[in-house]
Amino acid sequence: MNKHVLIIGFARSGAAAANLLQSEGARVTVSDPKLDTMDEKVKALKANDVQFTTDQSVELLKNVDIIVKNPGIPYTIPILVAAQEQQIPIVVEVALAQQYIQKNWVAVTGSNGKTTTTEMISSVLRTQPGKGHVLVAGNIGTPVSEVAPQMTADDVLVTELSSFQLTGMPAPKPHIAVLTNIFGSHLDFHGTRANYVAAKMNITKHQTANDFFVVNYDKEEWRHLAEQTKATIIPFSREGFSEAGAYLKAGNLYYQEEVIMAADELGVPGTHNIENALAAIAVGKLMGIDTESIAKALKNFSGVEHRLQFVGKFYDRQVYNDSKATDIEATEMALSGFNVPVVLLAGGLDRGDDQMRLLTAIKKHVKGLIVFGETADKLAEVGKTIGIPVVHAKDAPSAVEPAFELSEAGEVILLSPAAASWDQFPDFETRGNLFVEAVKNFKN
Repeated sequence: MNKHVLIIGFARSGAAAANLLQSEGARVTVSDPKLDTMDEKVKALKANDVQFTTDQSVELLKNVDIIVKNPGIPYTIPILVAAQEQQIPIVVEVALAQQYIQKNWVAVTGSNGKTTTTEMISSVLRTQPGKGHVLVAGNIGTPVSEVAPQMTADDVLVTELSSFQLTGMPAPKPHIAVLTNIFGSHLDFHGTRANYVAAKMNITKHQTANDFFVVNYDKEEWRHLAEQTKATIIPFSREGFSEAGAYLKAGNLYYQEEVIMAADELGVPGTHNIENALAAIAVGKLMGIDTESIAKALKNFSGVEHRLQFVGKFYDRQVYNDSKATDIEATEMALSGFNVPVVLLAGGLDRGDDQMRLLTAIKKHVKGLIVFGETADKLAEVGKTIGIPVVHAKDAPSAVEPAFELSEAGEVILLSPAAASWDQFPDFETRGNLFVEAVKNFKN
């Protein structure tokens, strides 16, 4: 590749992009205002002639052929606005790796459930050894460009793709695309809901009739969106809207007319995990996995860190870390999985969402509310409207002590913030880890 590539935002995806581009012979410059020059990855890339700068002025665009940006960086920063005016292509790291991806590519997106569904799918596919390796990458942690170049024709690549990533991918074409759901989300990045939906639907836009679109059929909007695809539609439904694919019926999970397993045998709680499992069943069947293996994988699936993660039993309370619940729908889904009283820990970045939308779920499941972050006052109003105890805390870790005080033996303590973490923490993982640490250190 005889081109000058500017990478904006280092982090893990930027480092992976730089490594791949450097190996292809590109001239690479990395721009990041928060660059750590002592980072071992920076040192290694510098040794291979990759240039680094903290500058992000428009002058940096001179002689640049293509820009690779960190997915979370908005297109509205001055250097990217100027790049668009100069018609310099802007992509994300995943787009660079696409040329290496072989035929067996499963891509998962959605507002909620995409990480758990990605992990469920990989667990199902790994039950049948001898068919190549199952590689997992994307928004889930490992950059795609770290694994795709090593992919063989027998391997399966399962990627989690965010709306940020899909916006920066000119023509993704997975063999199997999965859409878990679409709610209003990340409007601060996309500007309008229409833009957000278009980003999500980019996952199927370039598929053909030989490909498959596994899509949640439980809302009219999602069924309508599915009509846009050229791929073969494989619906999944918890509400019984279609029996053409995977569905819940009389307490059992089916694929077409075959019972796969009982819903209450799933290794993780919550109605949302039934939806995630149905998507995984559909993908497993499309990839030729037998029923017994699919059921075994889903029975043994223990969940994903920060996604309704069971932390343990402390002072006879069950404690769950759902720090990944960064929107209202995710918290509603988390609460739906419990049939005992819950003390809910919630709050975070205020994106302007109406927290009163949580009223029904909180009224049904929550006995006490610990609030923190920018949305604390709005959440407190929900609790006061219902008439349950509300306690203000500094942050998620500080909420642990009052949560134990409000709860009783046999009840649930749930961190499910219904908001992003960026008002107080760099990411939801940090928020969740500090919460778990506080729980384990708590002394009654």
